[in-house]
Amino acid sequence: MNKARLAPWVFAVGVAVASAFAPAATAVAAAPAFVACPAGQYENSDSVCVSAPQQSDTAPDGATAQCRDDTYSFSQHRRGTCSGHGGVARWL
Repeated sequence: MNKARLAPWVFAVGVAVASAFAPAATAVAAAPAFVACPAGQYENSDSVCVSAPQQSDTAPDGATAQCRDDTYSFSQHRRGTCSGHGGVARWL
């Protein structure tokens, strides 16, 4: 048998032997399901619905920051608060 004909067989046997001794596949944790938030809210990094930034003359109940565009944020984490609204003007 010449080498050109032998190579595919050697490869196939090698794959079969390697797969026989390979550890069993383990389940990978699924990503959390998408949360459908009501209108006027968005899903944060914890998969929790929070109020979207609101325009108001005074700080609404639960607001955590005032954005530079004069909207109020209800973010539960500092990272990303008021992104798309000019950044944080002040923390409440």
